[in-house]
Amino acid sequence: MTPTTATAAEPALAPSTPQSPPGLDERITRALVGAAVGDALGGPVEGWTPEQIAERHGGRVTGIVGPWHGENWRTARPIAPYHKGDGHVTDDTLMAHALVRVYDRVRDHLDAYAVADHLVPDLLSPRWIPELEAEALPLQRIFLAEKWIVARLHYGHVDPREAGAGNIVNCGAAMYMAPVGLVNAGHPEAAYAEALEIAAPHQSSYGREAAGVFAAAVAAACHPGATPDAVIDAALALAKDGTRSAIEEVCEVASHHDDFEAALAPLRAAVEPFDTVGPDYRSPSLGARRPSRLHAIEELPIALGMLLVGGGDYRRTVLGSVNYGRDCDSIATMSGAIAGALGSEVPADWAATVAEASRLDLHAPARTLARVAREVFARDLERRRSHEEAFAALAGTR
Repeated sequence: MTPTTATAAEPALAPSTPQSPPGLDERITRALVGAAVGDALGGPVEGWTPEQIAERHGGRVTGIVGPWHGENWRTARPIAPYHKGDGHVTDDTLMAHALVRVYDRVRDHLDAYAVADHLVPDLLSPRWIPELEAEALPLQRIFLAEKWIVARLHYGHVDPREAGAGNIVNCGAAMYMAPVGLVNAGHPEAAYAEALEIAAPHQSSYGREAAGVFAAAVAAACHPGATPDAVIDAALALAKDGTRSAIEEVCEVASHHDDFEAALAPLRAAVEPFDTVGPDYRSPSLGARRPSRLHAIEELPIALGMLLVGGGDYRRTVLGSVNYGRDCDSIATMSGAIAGALGSEVPADWAATVAEASRLDLHAPARTLARVAREVFARDLERRRSHEEAFAALAGTR
């Protein structure tokens, strides 16, 4: 924006007043809107390298862009038939909004059975799918790893707590866990445990672990006075095995950068030993996406690293995530949610374009989830008081 110079005819500007930190409703709104906008920005460049992205767009992506193949998106492989770009959200946002609707129905903490009883039917209910530019079942858009939930629970009648075993291990469960962190705002340990439970029908191994850690990071970001460093500390306090090691390595590298351009290659080098997909994102290695205690998904550590590089600022954090390439829509979804939960504002023009292009009210899910979060907190207080009374009577400490 070009600065303007005041003239004699212009009124004097009033002194700016310090703004109070955003409260629960605003953090939930910024997190969910921020996740959707990050998703839409990353969608059109997903799967490509930073070098390919710069060549295609004449430099780094700085906002919403069109499809990689222009008007040929309907037939170009491997993108077809999805209209990725022009502000369209992807399955990351479709799944997150579906989870919000589950919270709206249950109005309490969720478990694996809530996925079977509520999320699966939601995926089988027609909705507007932006990338298909048509009304369709969300099942027809989501990736194979997410279709697994429907196949295992709706058709296979597998125990929901065990259904995730055998699925390919990827970021599919982690990418839509922001609502879990927001319902448990300020309580990362509770968010971690609930996300692991919800992810059980979907993922195993480090895919499920990433879901828990991402939800914890969002919950930690909601804490008044939270900083990017505090979010990383909360994530590391809970993360296990390769997920913890990957976050440590990536964030150590990220701590030496404040410009994403210089950080792109070092962050990739830091996460590479833990990533099973391999150097060519579109041609995964034979060891890709298999359970392991030594490995991690790439998306979450990079999202946290970009949060550090961007200093928690939404625009810088998300643009770094987008220009990283590879699975950058999910990376930007995660980093956008965390930056928003920290209170960083999402550019209004980006949000308006995404909402219009995707035919979605990006604020309605946030209003719903804010109401649910308050109800769940009230229930938690009642449960805690009941437990305190019972324990005091048992222990004779009344």
